[in-house]
Amino acid sequence: MTHPLDHPADPREVAAQAADDIRRITGVDQHDIALTLGSGWARAADLLGETTHTIPATEVTGFSKPALEGHVGTIRSVATPDGRRALVIGARTHYYEGHGVRRVVHSVRTAAAAGATVMVLTNGAGGIKREWQPGQPVLISDHINLTADSPLEGATFVDLTDLYSRRLREVARGVDASLDEGVYVQFRGPHYETPAEVQMAKAIGGHICGMSTALEAIAAREAGMEVLGLSLITNLAAGIQETPLSHEEVIEAGREAEGRISRLLADVVAAIGGAA
Repeated sequence: MTHPLDHPADPREVAAQAADDIRRITGVDQHDIALTLGSGWARAADLLGETTHTIPATEVTGFSKPALEGHVGTIRSVATPDGRRALVIGARTHYYEGHGVRRVVHSVRTAAAAGATVMVLTNGAGGIKREWQPGQPVLISDHINLTADSPLEGATFVDLTDLYSRRLREVARGVDASLDEGVYVQFRGPHYETPAEVQMAKAIGGHICGMSTALEAIAAREAGMEVLGLSLITNLAAGIQETPLSHEEVIEAGREAEGRISRLLADVVAAIGGAA
């Protein structure tokens, strides 16, 4: 069966159709803020407010069932205590799944089409700074895209100078002043980075290694959204951590930290509403 994003149709039209699906199912005309919840962050959806609708992602145009354990495969509409609407996306398509960049960023474009002006992108990732510990959340200050790809098509020129909003990072640090920050490096995956690749990332200014987020952030900026990025450090990166890396380790670190980081994220979302 042909996927709607696999043929030459404008991907923004597919996103608009997906947003219409969400409006039809939820009865909510506009969502104000959107969150993509990566490994370890899923419980935040329960703390944002009242979930009024939980939609299997496959019921929304252009979405697929997540291929990765730790992603819940649903889209939730949440009424926050301050009267806003949050769109919580638990159905991330990763670049390494091989479906193309359009499908990777479809969730972000759908969020924008649904009315969201703020996009919160979270992930589980490897840390390059030795002082970071597994289970520690950090803010993304910038990124380096090593996928050799882009969600932008044609002569589309988008300024990425302040891609990860300084304003939103300051709001987050108002909630937790201990939050550190760093530059996220997106590799293609699905294999983990070699120690030499980690040292390369460090040499070019990276602090966090992962397999998501950067392409989504670019699409969010193209759509006019303000972006906040957070990584859960699930392990130290290859060659810095002395033991072998495994996906089970990532899941376990996320499970151990999820209560604390989910409360943090919910408090940050509330603070963003207060600062709007």
